[in-house]
Amino acid sequence: MSQDIRNSNKLNRITEVSEFTSLGKSTIWLWVSQGKFPKPITLSPTVKVWRSSDLDAWIEGRAAGGDHDAT
Repeated sequence: MSQDIRNSNKLNRITEVSEFTSLGKSTIWLWVSQGKFPKPITLSPTVKVWRSSDLDAWIEGRAAGGDHDAT
């Protein structure tokens, strides 16, 4: 996978987010609805993206001991 996702300003589609986090797309959407994963930014009715910085912050929070029931 490209290292571009590490750029904190990069916007990532669901496929990139799934690859980066090793989570399935359906799990990501479920966790978003449950408040366990960052909400995407809506660019249009059909395009939703996540900032790399939001994904990094979520991962850091998990590594620091946050929300263990989401695994």
